[in-house]
Amino acid sequence: MGISAAEPKLYTSGFVRLTRPQFIGTMAGLMMCLLLAALDQTIVGTAEPRIIASLSGFDRYPWVATTYLLTSTICLPVFAKLSDIYGRKWFFLAGAAMFVASSALCGAAGKITLLPIDGMSQLILFRGLQGLGAGIMFGLVFTIVGDVFSPIERGKYQGLFAAMFGAASIFGPTLGGWLTDNFSWRACFYVNLPVGVLAIAAIYFEFPNFKPRQMRRIIDWWGVLTLASCLVPLLLALTWVTDYGWGSARVETLLAAAAVMLAAFLFVETRAKEPVLPLTLFRDPVISICSFANFIVGIGMFGVIIYLPLYMQGVLGVSATRSGSLLTPMMLAAVFGNIFGGQVTSRSGKYKTLAIAGTLFSAAGMIVFARMGLTTPHVMVIAGMVLSGIGLGFVQPVYTVAVQNAAPREHMGTATASTQFFRSIGSTVGVAAFGSVLLTM
Repeated sequence: MGISAAEPKLYTSGFVRLTRPQFIGTMAGLMMCLLLAALDQTIVGTAEPRIIASLSGFDRYPWVATTYLLTSTICLPVFAKLSDIYGRKWFFLAGAAMFVASSALCGAAGKITLLPIDGMSQLILFRGLQGLGAGIMFGLVFTIVGDVFSPIERGKYQGLFAAMFGAASIFGPTLGGWLTDNFSWRACFYVNLPVGVLAIAAIYFEFPNFKPRQMRRIIDWWGVLTLASCLVPLLLALTWVTDYGWGSARVETLLAAAAVMLAAFLFVETRAKEPVLPLTLFRDPVISICSFANFIVGIGMFGVIIYLPLYMQGVLGVSATRSGSLLTPMMLAAVFGNIFGGQVTSRSGKYKTLAIAGTLFSAAGMIVFARMGLTTPHVMVIAGMVLSGIGLGFVQPVYTVAVQNAAPREHMGTATASTQFFRSIGSTVGVAAFGSVLLTM
């Protein structure tokens, strides 16, 4: 018998079943949102000098990045947990709408006379809101992929989305420079508006509003409060350590406050009925190992991205433009690794071997970087970047798929976001630790 109009053909086999139009619209909307969130991390960097000159805020410019990092990291586990309780769609749409609206506000920073603060302070405030929206989108996009596709299909699509993120990282600085030179630094924010509106429309009309069943609708407010109270001083301390050093009173006080609030958070979570970050998840060795591995990935990845251009400019003597373009082999290798790793995982259903291979490739690349000096030829730098890129590309989709397959259905969002959460913390630790080593050598 044929399929009647009342029984449309379904194109996915996960927890959420989609028809062909729903599948196309949902995938297009998710990819556009991920593209925006990824571009936003790199596109603004090349506009920094123009922003500083326009808003006269050189002394406060680090806060533009710090505020974004704080809000995006804090909201990852919080909104993932809320989506486990109330559903994904409306939280994702709220995050996308906040991202688009705050992008418009960032582009207008310094021209908004209703606020009693100067242009740089406006930009810092709006970047915090933008980070909140980006964190919600980034935390839920991979969770939705896990909802839509069955365990055997997830690897392929997680790899595809990870490759999209890598490609955006490659072209972000170039696009930011082109927009700044040909239009204005404000265009780096305004470019998010048309793409964001299309993404919101696609998700609104095509992604179904499914809700979990048999869930107790209890929000762990004490967990949210103690988690935020731990992360804010921790991230501030790691951000300021390169300026003030590990032994400064400011950094030590912040680290002590973070440790106290971490203990409070763990105490609260052991007694909450619906904890914001269920500690029982980490009794599963797959989830605990993948979380730790993502923390290490964050340290290595951002350490290379931040400090390798500094080595190429300061030691090898290449220009700033060329040092940025020399990162392209690493990003291209990472995109290849994402796609290849996703395909292998999807077809074989196994990911342990790929995770080990990715770790070995990354370690080999880091060894090459560690042995570089004044006479290192450019080809060795490129070889290290290719090795590291392939390794990082292999492991990124693997860890996400492994966690999704191991996590209970009711904690899918929380478990998936935990991988991004620990990677974000790792990136901050990596930048601070390597910066401290650089300044004390």
